[in-house]
Order: sequence, then C-alpha cells, then structure tokens
Amino acid sequence: MKIVIVGGGWAGTAAAISAKKAGAEVHLYEKTDLLLGLGNVGGIMRNNGRYTASEELIVLGGGDLIKITDRVATHKDIDFPGHVHATLYNVNKIEGEVKDYVETLGINLHMESRVRDVEFDGHKIKGLYLADDTFVEGDVFIETTGTTGPMGNCLRYGNGCSMCILRCPSFGPRISISQRCGVSDLQGERAEDVLGAMSGSCKLAKDSLSDEIRNELDDKGVVVLKVPKEDVNYDKLNSKVCQQYALKEFAENIILLDTGHPR
Repeated sequence: MKIVIVGGGWAGTAAAISAKKAGAEVHLYEKTDLLLGLGNVGGIMRNNGRYTASEELIVLGGGDLIKITDRVATHKDIDFPGHVHATLYNVNKIEGEVKDYVETLGINLHMESRVRDVEFDGHKIKGLYLADDTFVEGDVFIETTGTTGPMGNCLRYGNGCSMCILRCPSFGPRISISQRCGVSDLQGERAEDVLGAMSGSCKLAKDSLSDEIRNELDDKGVVVLKVPKEDVNYDKLNSKVCQQYALKEFAENIILLDTGHPR
C-alpha cells in the first residue's frame, strides 16, 4: 500500500514512521527544507500530560521520536509557569537526528515539495498536485499540515512572530487539503471567542546575556526575570490563543528556557 503524507511536522513524521513499520510504501511531502516544523522552535517535551502520553507511546512501540528528543535533551524535569516536569530538547540538533532516522527506515522524503491542490471526487482523494504540476497518486492520503493557515492569518489574527520556522515568504503558505475536501479546519480562539493565530517565541544569542543569567540558564535550564510592576500589562494575555501561555505569570515575568539557545 502506498501512503502519501502531506506535512513533515511532528505529526507527519510520526505517521510516516508508523506506516513504514506497518509495511507500507511511504512518501512524505514537506514544503520547506526542514522536518518537524514548529518543533524546531518549541524545544519542550514531556510537560504536563505529555509525560504520560510519552510513556504510553514508548510502551506501545510508537515512541521513536520521544526517544530522540530524550537523547538530545538539554535539561530534564524542569518546572516553569504552566509547565511541570518538562524536558527541554536541543532545537539545533533535533531535525538532523530525526531526518537521519527517517531515512534509515526507507521512508521517501520529498523536501521543498509543496502541495497546491487535491483531486477529490466527493468521496475519495484521487491524488495531489504539487507546485510544479506533478500529480501524486496513492492508496491513502494523510494530511498533517495543521491549521496555521496562510500567512495572512498570522497578520490578521496573530500578534506577530520575531521568527517563524514555517517561512511562508520563502516556501509559500499552507494550503488546507482537508478544507478542499469539504472538512472545515479547526480555528484557534482568543478570549471572548475572538479568532486568533499562534505567535512564536523569540530566540536569543547566549552571548548577549549577562554571565549571571547565562550560568543560571546553563545550570537550571530556566531563568525567570521579574518585569517591573509599572510595565506589567495583563491585557495582552487576552490575545493569547495557547492558554498555557495566557497565565498571569507570563505578563509578570520574562521566562528564558535553554533549548540549545535561549528562547
């Protein structure tokens, strides 16, 4: 059976590994030049309920990616607002480790291959069209592109990112295959049911930090810096879509994490 996966983030990569283990011929199409998508920015694993989920995946035989994040971890069992017993993994190493593993399994990676449309007869996907007009057929199609949407969503509903790993200007915006098959995307909401878009975190150069902060970050993995009371703005929390970052602590503090570089 030929399995075609659209999107090479955490979900797409995990789907590809599972399908390959089941004996399928697997083709993964990723529009950028990197696997894992926002996983190259986040750097957080095993926090909160994800700890139990990670252990369950390993026991069930699907923990390949969890084991890789453990292997490139910078710190383990870290607590900070909204997160407990988190593992911080090195975002500078994770993509290469995962790509090497995926290739050793014999999964067919098609990088910088952007899907632009789908041929759908109302009941079944017949195939996908790539940006270069190549038509891709398969027995099963799995969409894992997420619901970030086109760059216009970030501009209209988001707060602006200092750096986005998806790099829409370079590789083109996401196109919803499921939407084109009549299945509406889920949409994130801010406070009061207002639509929102995810906004990313900021990367810093460690050399730009003071010796005191840098040493504490290297030692503990997290540094919490108080924001002066006159500069605290709780209203900005209403713009957050991801509720674990809409806590008052994220208005009252600057929280630095060591994920290979401070974020």
